[in-house]
Amino acid sequence: MIEKKSMLCPQCRKLISSDERFCPYCGTANPGSLWKRGVLGGFSLFRVDPVKIIIIVNVAFYILSLLLDPAALGLSANPMTFLSPADGSLFLLGATGTLPINAYGRWWTLVSASFLHGGLLHLFFNMIALRQLAPFILEEFGFHRFAILYLWTGVAGFLLSYLAGVPFTIGASASLCGLIGAILYYGKSRGGFYGEQIYRQAMGWVVGLVLFGLFFSGINNWAHGGGLLSGIFIAFLTGYRDRTKEKPLHRLLGTASILLTAAILLWAIIQAVYLLI
Repeated sequence: MIEKKSMLCPQCRKLISSDERFCPYCGTANPGSLWKRGVLGGFSLFRVDPVKIIIIVNVAFYILSLLLDPAALGLSANPMTFLSPADGSLFLLGATGTLPINAYGRWWTLVSASFLHGGLLHLFFNMIALRQLAPFILEEFGFHRFAILYLWTGVAGFLLSYLAGVPFTIGASASLCGLIGAILYYGKSRGGFYGEQIYRQAMGWVVGLVLFGLFFSGINNWAHGGGLLSGIFIAFLTGYRDRTKEKPLHRLLGTASILLTAAILLWAIIQAVYLLI
């Protein structure tokens, strides 16, 4: 009797045999290899919940933005600005816009701005939206394409915002709109009853975003629009699991996106602390 050991595929997290040459679900080559499964305790990027990591990073940067200048905390009765960090703290940690880029050459803030928030409710609502949107993208596009979408739609949204002349801006909503754009493309491209339902739900989110941007001040509609359109475009370029399995190029670009983001966020912390000393 031949004994086969079971494991979870490091890519799609489905139960497979450890001696499979390819995952029968997502096509990952040699899923049972030490490199794929991880060594020294089994750590692997694939085993980390990216949604939790993004939320932790956003919360950590929000707390740090408060600690950098606690004397300037926003303690107004307005819930939208309650516990808002000082603009100086946000600038140091990587807020973007024409002011940081044109006056100080801080182009790297096109990445870091997605991890900063202007108040407790701003952070809360964006993280709730992330919890709702990200699992679908991870399931239908995969880990690496999610990383590509989240980073580069945020960059595209803030770049359009910069070109439109927005002086100072932050928030995860550009990346979140990018995820909505990818869902829009998925629903329309997949078609059928399921695809149509997904498309309609995503369109409902788009209508809500437009109305929210029209009736509330301080909303960066340029970043929202740039994130949404780039999400559609990147989803078209990369494809999704029902049409295209993740390729080595997706894995390369996804890993590079993660490393680039980590390096820029680390740089933001280092230079912010250095400038305050």
